[in-house]
Amino acid sequence: MAISSIGVGSGLPLDQLLSDLRNSENQALALVQSKQVAAQNRLSAYGKVQSSIEALKTAAETLGKAETYGALKTTVSSEAFTASADSKAIAGQYNIKVEVLASTQTLVTDGVADRSQANGTGGVITLTLQDGTEHTLDLTGKDTSINGLIAAINEADPSLGVSATVINDGSANPHRLMLTSTTTGTEASVASITVADNADLQALLSFDSTDADSVSDMQMQAATNASLKINGVTITSQTNQVEGAIEGVTLNLLKEGGDAGTLKVARDDSATTAAVKAFVTAYNNLQNTIKSLTTYDVEAQKGSALTGDSLARRAQTQARDALNGFTSEGTLRTLGQLGITTNYSTGLLETDDKKLAEGLKEHLPDVQRLLSGENGLSKRVVAMTSNFLGSKGYIQGAKDGTDQNIKDLQRQYTETSERIDAKMENYRRQFSSLDTMMAQMSSVSSYLTQQLSMLSNLNEKR
Repeated sequence: MAISSIGVGSGLPLDQLLSDLRNSENQALALVQSKQVAAQNRLSAYGKVQSSIEALKTAAETLGKAETYGALKTTVSSEAFTASADSKAIAGQYNIKVEVLASTQTLVTDGVADRSQANGTGGVITLTLQDGTEHTLDLTGKDTSINGLIAAINEADPSLGVSATVINDGSANPHRLMLTSTTTGTEASVASITVADNADLQALLSFDSTDADSVSDMQMQAATNASLKINGVTITSQTNQVEGAIEGVTLNLLKEGGDAGTLKVARDDSATTAAVKAFVTAYNNLQNTIKSLTTYDVEAQKGSALTGDSLARRAQTQARDALNGFTSEGTLRTLGQLGITTNYSTGLLETDDKKLAEGLKEHLPDVQRLLSGENGLSKRVVAMTSNFLGSKGYIQGAKDGTDQNIKDLQRQYTETSERIDAKMENYRRQFSSLDTMMAQMSSVSSYLTQQLSMLSNLNEKR
């Protein structure tokens, strides 16, 4: 007889028994899944430790840079100029008066009625600058009108030294070519302009700064050099950015003719202070990250992703060991003397701002030796972190091992799942056979019972 559902023929709870067997077998899968989750959490935790160590390395590298120490800041009491200082500057105060700003030269040609009308054909323009350099512009086969000259000059090599535009003076011949030197100062101005092989263009552009008539015809606005006084000493510059007049200081001149202003150059330890505090923060973040990833909850009897992990403990220990260095010279020889101490109850670093400020102010060479010297804190920490980072570092090795473990667990899960499916199919076939056999036996039993009952009735009638 056909069985529509296991257990119907026999009356036994075979469906439930099959389901219970499946649940029992699935416990093996649950165990593999639990291991997979733990491995994924461990891999993620390694990534967090890696990020914290990278941040610590970056902070340590900043401590090792020369520009972190002895920076100078400038204070200006005038709107006539601004100033910036580099590491070569010397602290001091200066009285500065801007007398003349550097400017560019401007040359304006005679006007023409039609700006698109050609001025002869071809020609080679030669511009000679006051510093003696020469630049040529070949117009062979090119437009020689005012429009053409503007395009040719502005699209030429920037070293040509001038830019071009047109102005309209409203006269009968209003269109006048205007040439402006691209750099300020007298040395960058045009000394002469000559044109070969084009008389019309020569008549328009010819210029000689040593010829008064030529200067008058071209209507020149002369270039000027910047002029300023620093503590009464006159300084001239081709540009409004003055470098070298005060060692390590760059002046940007903005306004001429006003009252003198004061420039103060003073030590600025804010960069060093910020670098020290950034290092302390990065170190504490690493220690807190490792603590949160390795802690064990006694009450819940549950560990964290890296509880008992040797790599995390190694990073924690080696970071602490890197702090234990000192110098053999100077007044400040240890981090504690600089105000950087370890809180032994938490394992975290703390800074004494007053000690740090005093150390930077009074003993900067000692601070540099302690933090960025040959055996300073920066080099020790960078060396320590380098062991953990990179393609061959401890962390990458641990991550590679965990990745392989995850792949092995996935393979184990697949194989276990397939084995369980095969076993359950075998159970199902056995239960189906049992159900069919029990149904047949029940049918035979009912038939025999019926026949015996009929025989009994016949005997009673006799």
